[in-house]
Amino acid sequence: MSNTSAKKQEILDAFLFRHATKEFDPNRIIPEEDFQFILETGRLSPSSVGFEPWQFVVVQNQALREKLAAVSSGGQKQIPAASHVVLILARKDVRYDSPYVEYMYKEVKGMSDEDFASLPGRYKIFQGESQRLLENERTLFDWASKQTYIALGNMMTAAAQIGIDSCPIEGFNYDQVHAILEEEGLLENGLLDISVIAAFGYRAHEPKREKSRQPLEKITRWVL
Repeated sequence: MSNTSAKKQEILDAFLFRHATKEFDPNRIIPEEDFQFILETGRLSPSSVGFEPWQFVVVQNQALREKLAAVSSGGQKQIPAASHVVLILARKDVRYDSPYVEYMYKEVKGMSDEDFASLPGRYKIFQGESQRLLENERTLFDWASKQTYIALGNMMTAAAQIGIDSCPIEGFNYDQVHAILEEEGLLENGLLDISVIAAFGYRAHEPKREKSRQPLEKITRWVL
């Protein structure tokens, strides 16, 4: 088998290994080096126009985990027992004319004032006319949340490649989780909000059945 074929099989094996883990072994902790690797794959993930509209909040405080689990029907078992729990927050201040966008391009990407001057006008067209993201606050937040799922997918795949389990959790009461995070001072005075939760650790049991998916030809169309 060639190196390329072996690498492809290794990646496919990680996808076959990964499953939405329902029960984690609370006695097994992810090594710090491995978890930093998982976070790094989230940091390096792509986002629309490079805005990186996310923040990863790693919750190791057990009392806070219990609060979150109580209002998360989809994570009642996973949140308390997982080795690491990550709240993936999405930014609410990603308008074309926001200080955050200016910060990203000038401070992070090193763009000069002169080069940046034309960007807000272009992004106003993109966000407003092209994508209709400026209709209300929710449409813009939902767009930012979509970007966080790119990071989420990359983090789960990276974890699977090194034998670490994960579970994405959308099954939570948004208002109640929002209130908890606001009380904890984790939302930067309204600039961030909860997008999705991810639990990482090691499975307590093997899956009861093999992974099932529709055949590729059922979900793929070629336009030639």
